[in-house]
Amino acid sequence: TMYTSLNPKDSGPIVEAFEKKYNIKVTVWRSSGEELTERAVTEAQAHRYTPDVMESDGVEMEILAREHLLQEFYSPNFKDLPPAAFTKNRLYVADRFNFFTIAYNTNLVKPADVPNSYQDLLLPRWQGKIALGAYDSDWFAAMVKSMGEKQGMAFFTKLAASKPQMRKGHTLIAELVASGEIPIAAALYNHAVERLVLAGAPIKWKALSPTMGRPGAVGVSSNPPHPYAALLFADFMLSPEGQELIKSRDRVPASTAVKSTLNQFPYKMIDPGITLDESAKWQKLWEDMFISQSGKGN
Repeated sequence: TMYTSLNPKDSGPIVEAFEKKYNIKVTVWRSSGEELTERAVTEAQAHRYTPDVMESDGVEMEILAREHLLQEFYSPNFKDLPPAAFTKNRLYVADRFNFFTIAYNTNLVKPADVPNSYQDLLLPRWQGKIALGAYDSDWFAAMVKSMGEKQGMAFFTKLAASKPQMRKGHTLIAELVASGEIPIAAALYNHAVERLVLAGAPIKWKALSPTMGRPGAVGVSSNPPHPYAALLFADFMLSPEGQELIKSRDRVPASTAVKSTLNQFPYKMIDPGITLDESAKWQKLWEDMFISQSGKGN
């Protein structure tokens, strides 16, 4: 049994391939990351141990790790994973990355005007024309830390002064950029943009330095009903075969053994542990700087 926040369209092909290869039936329970952690914790408190494997975004996996619901495991495929795929506690391992890149409408933004740095987003031409995700305070925190707190806060203060359009949801923002309602977005998952590119939409993405990523990760439950099948499935997710299936869904595979145009640039990973520990601080700064100033978050 796998608990996951992955879209069924993305997890389905992986599950089907695993079942076909090993003749092991997989039961999938899918929900949001928040509901996944709530269910797993509630069940464990009642001494009900249903999931063998968990797969979700890094913050949710970190919560599960801190609740002692994951155990360290080993896979021969670890050799193909970059250091960014591993956390200090080693209780979950990244199987996919979500990279924050800029995205722009190719009909509205001339090639010569495409930003080459984040500082370029502060140019007068982008006043009121940049979209930001309303829930990206962890990206904000990681960017500030990477730039240096003084320089980072100065940059975001100026960005806030340019009155960006705050929207809820990366998918929505990508669609608004593709439709031409918004010319440019400062931080979108490049795999979501790439899906629109492949569909023929007038949109492109570009990685700027520093490029931040959120990990999506897999972990083995601390009390799995089927421990060997759990290990086998986690190993399959990280294998070249499993990673190719992740790539086939226009997502970013973590493995270096699978080549993807979606990760051919330097990047830094947002630490899920720091996100949890410092969330109150950065969420307040983000809301004060962007949400309350915009008067909207939609």
